Amino acid sequence: MIKKCLFPAAGYGTRFLPATKAIPKEMLPIVNKPLIQYGVEEAIEAGMDTMAIITGRGKRAIEDHFDISYELEHQIKGTSKEHLLRDIRSLVENYTFTYTRQKQMLGLGHAVLVGETLIGNEPFGVVLADDLCEGEGKGVLAQMVELYKKFRTSIVAVMEVEGEDISKYGVIKGKKIEEGIYMVEDMVEKPSPQEAPSNLAVIGRYILTPDIFDILRATKPGKGGEIQLTDALKVQAKQNMVIAYRFKGKRFDCGSVQGFVEATNYFYEKYFKQ
Repeated sequence: MIKKCLFPAAGYGTRFLPATKAIPKEMLPIVNKPLIQYGVEEAIEAGMDTMAIITGRGKRAIEDHFDISYELEHQIKGTSKEHLLRDIRSLVENYTFTYTRQKQMLGLGHAVLVGETLIGNEPFGVVLADDLCEGEGKGVLAQMVELYKKFRTSIVAVMEVEGEDISKYGVIKGKKIEEGIYMVEDMVEKPSPQEAPSNLAVIGRYILTPDIFDILRATKPGKGGEIQLTDALKVQAKQNMVIAYRFKGKRFDCGSVQGFVEATNYFYEKYFKQ
């Protein structure tokens, strides 16, 4: 039903300088796998087969990662390390990766709009790779696809956030319609704790209907002088309907050093420690 997933990956990753001076933040590894590959695997689990990636200057490593490396594969062929490339080779051979560049960093809303040429007129997923998620039972995006089958409208993933941290997120005001499911009435980008309409913060997982592109084209720059996806979703909520879903699982903010270390420790302990 939803076949394409958009990955905005053009940001500078300034919170990880100097490492991200030459390495895309999306390519920073959690144990032995880059952040963006975790996101791609989550999209595939949700039934998506085309990855639309928004890149920028200095991001060629992402394209190279999702490609065949003949020299490397030749060097390790027949050795005990050959199996280490099996997963990425399977992704390259069985799924489609398309790319376009965001020439100016004008916000997440602008990045999504740049992806229109790769998406076309169909609903699509959006994954922000530095929000690393592990769902309970099934991935977060797969949970949202199941919800889309019922509501056929845009969906944002939310989680409960307390205290001063609320000012780091877009926050929803919503009417509860089922357990963990809310009809969005308003959204506020990075409010103070006193201004926040709830403690339900939007994280980097979305399913969007294609009318979002026309709304984004008409959206003026908002907070920080950027085109905010939050502002476009507010309009969409008024014109049609937007659902907020309190997902089941864990989320790590790998755009921060603390979250990155927490994710590394978690995945090492769960999948690698003998």
